Amino acid sequence: MNELQTTPEPLHRRTLLRSLGLLAVGAAWGPAVPAAAATAADGVAPSRLAPREPITARKALRRLAEGNCRFVRGEMIHPRQDVERRLEVATGQQPFAQVFSCIDSRLPPEIVFDQGLGDLFVIRTGAQTLDELVQGSVEFGPLEYGTPLTVVMGHQGCGAVEAAVESLEHGTDLGPYLNRIVAALKPAYDAAKASGVPEHELVEATTREQTVLTVRALEADPRLQPLISAGRLLIQGAYYSLDTGKVAWQ
Repeated sequence: MNELQTTPEPLHRRTLLRSLGLLAVGAAWGPAVPAAAATAADGVAPSRLAPREPITARKALRRLAEGNCRFVRGEMIHPRQDVERRLEVATGQQPFAQVFSCIDSRLPPEIVFDQGLGDLFVIRTGAQTLDELVQGSVEFGPLEYGTPLTVVMGHQGCGAVEAAVESLEHGTDLGPYLNRIVAALKPAYDAAKASGVPEHELVEATTREQTVLTVRALEADPRLQPLISAGRLLIQGAYYSLDTGKVAWQ
């Protein structure tokens, strides 16, 4: 893996949002700092957050893996979760990784990886399904902050996948909005079926295929490709076990 360092300084927010055509929805993220604190020179307020040391994707991945090991052993240290940290990140953030995972209540990334405030960007959808709006959210960390690692994490016993497989196997109608999730998961379902797995393994196989396909889709993103080619961004698949708490890297 290429270990070129990421750019430590974030891009200017307004310049980036203009280039993405997202100024109209910029308020959804909110200002990085209180408007009253902005400087006249460039409109960006000073932050009490010390600049993040440049970190490679491999180091970011190791940091997540170490945190997950603590979680599995029941030896969590709950880092960077005190009042001082809360105040520190109130005026800025420098997440070293982002996690794109399912909405399932049993796998909150900050807990699973034993991280703290300001450490992770987190995007969550049913069975980590991807559309244009979600893709824009995934782009945000790498493009705005130089976040070097994006983890796409599926998990054991995914209810969204179970419902989608049931619908696709038996023609069950889940309603107009849940049917969109079913449609989004059909390529993963088709790939799992084509692999010839036994019927009782179809849900887990579909979950794993969904992770693979999502990673590929993000790797093909034209805005992210230059960062990937330069070794400044890694898109990494993962699978979380509800039984053990362990994250396996795909």
